[in-house]
Amino acid sequence: MTTEWNYSETPEFDQHLIEIRRHLHQYPELSNEEFETTASIKKWLAEADIRVIDYGLKTGVIAEVGKPAGEGPIIAIRADIDALPIKEETGLPFASLIEGKMHACGHDFHTSAIIGTALLLKQREHEINGTVRFLFQPAEEKALGALKVIESGALEGVQAVFGMHNKPDLPVGTVGVKEGPLMAAADGFVVEVDGVGTHAAVPEAGVDPIVTAAHIVTALQSIVSRNVGTLQSAVISVTKLHSGTAWNIIPEKAVLDGTIRTFEEEVRQKVLARFEQVVAGVAEAFGTKARVRWIQGPPPVSNDKRLAAVAEAAAERAGLKAIVPVPSAAGEDFSFYQKQVPGVFVFMGTAGPQEWHHPAFDLNEKALPLSARYFAELALLALDEY
Repeated sequence: MTTEWNYSETPEFDQHLIEIRRHLHQYPELSNEEFETTASIKKWLAEADIRVIDYGLKTGVIAEVGKPAGEGPIIAIRADIDALPIKEETGLPFASLIEGKMHACGHDFHTSAIIGTALLLKQREHEINGTVRFLFQPAEEKALGALKVIESGALEGVQAVFGMHNKPDLPVGTVGVKEGPLMAAADGFVVEVDGVGTHAAVPEAGVDPIVTAAHIVTALQSIVSRNVGTLQSAVISVTKLHSGTAWNIIPEKAVLDGTIRTFEEEVRQKVLARFEQVVAGVAEAFGTKARVRWIQGPPPVSNDKRLAAVAEAAAERAGLKAIVPVPSAAGEDFSFYQKQVPGVFVFMGTAGPQEWHHPAFDLNEKALPLSARYFAELALLALDEY
């Protein structure tokens, strides 16, 4: 049974969420260090008599509203809680009080909005057709937090999972809902090229790894243009090239770092395989040896078609406008949940002045109560699906 909600304006509720968000913003904690954040979330939930379930996580909180687990369907709503090692440059009166740490990706917004959802659902707990499990997840920025939550058992029994990311380029009052690929797989690489060192004036006496590395950088760009379909998408970016110690010495080693972004698993595997072939081929051609070390990131975020329709319907019920967003090449470990159960990840419009991870990142707090109410509607509609 879906409950009709009266979502009239409640300034006290809206202000409460703003106060929560600003407190979190002032006291950011990095991945796996979210101890005070965890304690604060538990406190706010306890004040509303929302039950917290102990899954043995060192940081992060699992909570439930509705029937006890096992007495109906279970859907999960996830919010990430960690911050970034960035020095804040917003000039806000509630700017970070922790030097060199900042909520520059809006996880404080996610956490406070989903706390708001829990508070709203608690008001009508007796009418909830099942259980809503809240995953306040640590360490999203390390792309490891979701795996910790899964390993804890907190996803057991869950039929569907939902989550969001704020989107600075979307206006407040909009929700980006899209079936299929929404965010990219984010894999990192380190390529070590071994040559033979020599005096720079006598290059023929050695094997130059810098020349090899330069050709590898160029050759890698052909993978996207010649091995990825015109209607598919991939990005290969070399972001570091380290080599040498002096201007007159050809070094023994060069090291390349970078990232690969793809939206489909088939394309991902093809690009990774071709990457290794190109590196090995170029290295051999120049008489060097090269090794590739992968830093495996999260897979693509790909939304379930049926649940995406539910997420779109929830926007209408909450008085928001559902739009089809442009996919983002950023990575998100929410995708690990989607490997376990069907799920949908949405973009909430926040009309911010800067993109994610910028030291002047901020957002419009009017989107806080809108997001809380949206996920309350979504939870009720999703439970009706099961």
